[in-house]
Amino acid sequence: MDSAAQSSPARQPTVKEVAKLAGVSPMTVSRTLAGGKNVRPEVQDRVLEAVHALGYYRNENARSIRPGQASGLIGVAITNLGNPYYGNFALGVEEVAAQYGRRIVLGNTGEDPGRERQLIADLIGRQVEGLIVVPTGDQATHLQPESLRGTPLVLASRSVTGVAADAVVLDDVGGAYRGTRTLLDAGHRRIGYLGNVTSVFTGRRRYEGYLRALEEAGIEVDPDLVRRGQQDVETASVAMRELMDLADPPTAVFSANNRNTIGALKEIGARLNSADGEVGALPAIVSFDDFELAEMMPVPVTVVDHDARELGREAARLLFDRLLGEAEPGRIREIEMPTQVRVVRA
Repeated sequence: MDSAAQSSPARQPTVKEVAKLAGVSPMTVSRTLAGGKNVRPEVQDRVLEAVHALGYYRNENARSIRPGQASGLIGVAITNLGNPYYGNFALGVEEVAAQYGRRIVLGNTGEDPGRERQLIADLIGRQVEGLIVVPTGDQATHLQPESLRGTPLVLASRSVTGVAADAVVLDDVGGAYRGTRTLLDAGHRRIGYLGNVTSVFTGRRRYEGYLRALEEAGIEVDPDLVRRGQQDVETASVAMRELMDLADPPTAVFSANNRNTIGALKEIGARLNSADGEVGALPAIVSFDDFELAEMMPVPVTVVDHDARELGREAARLLFDRLLGEAEPGRIREIEMPTQVRVVRA
């Protein structure tokens, strides 16, 4: 995957330049960026518009870093701090960073593009030497080299259209295809789908793998069996309830990530706990991503597995190749890591 190399760092606009554009004093700019205390809302708006127009980032480390001294920090932006998957991913990044004498600064975006933009701005303001980002969607402006002031960027788990940055992703399509095939091979024909929003890179690719397996088997997808847009356990549990309440419910479900899987199993568990008698046949589950206590689930579970920690290590290796000048200039690299299907509970 070849493209132009990331640009060299641009000159950082000053507080005085922001103040001049906004028509205020430098002190007012500082107060606005510190929370806006004693600054009128309309004045804050002018300041923030000037900050955005100039691409200004407050230097959080100015008092502690001498001119020419590196911060020793790597910024890491993930989408869900509560998901153990991303905890393992961050450990992998940290492991490699430590080998190079760096520390990581970890932030959570909550799958919110606005929070991602602000987090990236904060990390740049802290003069991180590089960024590793699990992006929230396809909004690319704040991930362009000019917005990042030339800070090297690696995308992890997901790519973003229009962003020429090194990336490490998973074999999402192939993994979802093979996971769905295991259900088809077991004789299932009504296979439900639980996944996240269509704007998420992995969500689109894993749905593609699911569709490919059904098409190959000569099965037309039933829209009633598809639930997309769940970003957390609670919404996934509601989606699973809807599937199981259908007049002709699915006999198996492919889940596109571990939060959807846990939501599905939460609903199954609730039905088992509340049932006075027979609850009927329960659907088998295939989960893309491993999850906590998978082997103790009350239904057959298969996992499309991969090593989240190695994903983090690989992303960090790509970043340090850039930082140390060991990556080929002008060539952007994308690594696709393999997945494997593993039966956890037959």
